[in-house]
Amino acid sequence: MRSSSKFPDFSTSRLLDFFTQPAIKLYLHPRIVAIFFLGFSSGLPLALTASTLAVWLTEAGVSKSAIGLFAVAATPYALKFLWSPLMDGMPFPFLSRLLGRRRGWLIATQLALVGAIMLLGLADPSVNPWLTAMMALMVAIFSASQDIVIDAYRVEILKPEQQGAGAAAVVLGYRIGMIASSAGALFLASHVSWIATYWIMAALVSIGIITVLLTPEPEIAVSGQQSAANQENNTSRQPLTAINWLRQHVAAPFADFMRRPHWLAILLFILLYKLGDAFMGVMTNPFLIDIGFSKEQIATVVKLYGVIATIAGSFIGGVIVFRLGTMRSLWICGIAHMLTNLMFVWLAKTGADTGLLALSITLENISGGMGTAAFVAFMSGLITDTRFTATQYALLSSFASFGRTCLSTPAGWFAGRLGWPDFFLLATALALPGLLILWLLTRRLTYQPVSPDV
Repeated sequence: MRSSSKFPDFSTSRLLDFFTQPAIKLYLHPRIVAIFFLGFSSGLPLALTASTLAVWLTEAGVSKSAIGLFAVAATPYALKFLWSPLMDGMPFPFLSRLLGRRRGWLIATQLALVGAIMLLGLADPSVNPWLTAMMALMVAIFSASQDIVIDAYRVEILKPEQQGAGAAAVVLGYRIGMIASSAGALFLASHVSWIATYWIMAALVSIGIITVLLTPEPEIAVSGQQSAANQENNTSRQPLTAINWLRQHVAAPFADFMRRPHWLAILLFILLYKLGDAFMGVMTNPFLIDIGFSKEQIATVVKLYGVIATIAGSFIGGVIVFRLGTMRSLWICGIAHMLTNLMFVWLAKTGADTGLLALSITLENISGGMGTAAFVAFMSGLITDTRFTATQYALLSSFASFGRTCLSTPAGWFAGRLGWPDFFLLATALALPGLLILWLLTRRLTYQPVSPDV
């Protein structure tokens, strides 16, 4: 029996039931499984234009300074919101008519991604590194475009209470896709040519293509498309000029978001909720090196255990969102993540203790994964008009990314001035502004995203 006013009984006898009873049914739902495979397709291209490509460039004799310039290939991921209105405002020729708006765009971007990865494999960086760079940029553009549509598809095809689980499924699929295109690709390249390696990676995109063909077009997307058509017919019969198109598909998503109550507070919350986590993340590796951990220890504990803990936390967060709703999940996950950050204060005072490092990384990454699941569910619940799903979600995710990157840039300065224990105390305290805004939103927000009765 669910109650909308009380938290469940967290006695020892019921705690396992709270997580295990809904977990299997939740994560084996066909649409959650589909989101997992789409997450794989989303994570696959990233290393092919970054770490894996860097190894190929090094073997080809490309200079270190030139290899560094290849980092610009990641630019489309930060700028994808600029062309996201196309995915909302224009059907893809033939494919959208055949498969639906979202699935048509997904198949189009995935086929383009297959072609771009194959062309990147054909490029020879030892002969023409600039051509290789151009092909890498094309892979990134089509990959970022696929991400836009996958995010919109996930928001529209899942029920509100499934959004947390969808976030967890995307994280797991994305991580496995990155492993396939980094460690997996390097293993292949040691036995076959780089051309064959990249062509095999291109073939793996078919996992996403098959997933799209086996899953339905979101019903909500169809209704949104019909709503847009009806609105155009009822309000105006003006010819579709560039100005009218920009007004409908670029200006309208902003106007729609700004009409909701407390929209500025919502943006501030998106900006600040993960600030403490981002502030710590910038300086975690320098801190661990500084207190005496080896690179091998960092690779084993932080990268291996950390990834496993993050995935586990995402799955736990998905269940919490399903059982408690988004707003209460944000409280639980946000407070848990803030408190686990204090483990690094203990570690800073203790020194290079491997057991304490493993405990700190495990707890911090589990709580971080929980927070990510709740946070993604929150942003997904902000989308109320499906004419603007791709555009608004791309804008919100870019805004959140800005908070994690730009606002965390002074972290090194504070670490140098304060010392490690006080720096981690500051990073912990930086979670408080986001929680304060969450408190204001909980009290005053009439529209509460994704809050099923619990």
